[in-house]
Amino acid sequence: MSTTPITWFEIGTDRPDEAERFYGELFGWTFEEQGAANGGSYRVTGAGAGEGIGGAIRATDGTTPNYAVFYAEVADVAETCRRAEAAGGKVLMPVRTAPSGLTFAHLLDPAGNHLGVFTPPPPA
Repeated sequence: MSTTPITWFEIGTDRPDEAERFYGELFGWTFEEQGAANGGSYRVTGAGAGEGIGGAIRATDGTTPNYAVFYAEVADVAETCRRAEAAGGKVLMPVRTAPSGLTFAHLLDPAGNHLGVFTPPPPA
């Protein structure tokens, strides 16, 4: 049986402008409004610029919980945590390094969405 890759992500939020600003400042992502079937906002990003997966911010009407959980690969987890705080986010779980050398942290964006950042272990 083959595995199924993750090929898209979506961030649902009742504050899409703030989410777009946060992810733009933190990761350099740009967004293009595509519109949603119900007339809401759907802002698409290429995110990884050919190295990662694309995704989007979906505006919610506040009747459903905000959501997002994904990991972004970064060069420096500690620096990314500092930049997240400067952009209005919070560090939910401080930087940790696994025995394998993988370094990671969990963050909250300004709307309270949970995301992770990581740096892979150095090559063996």
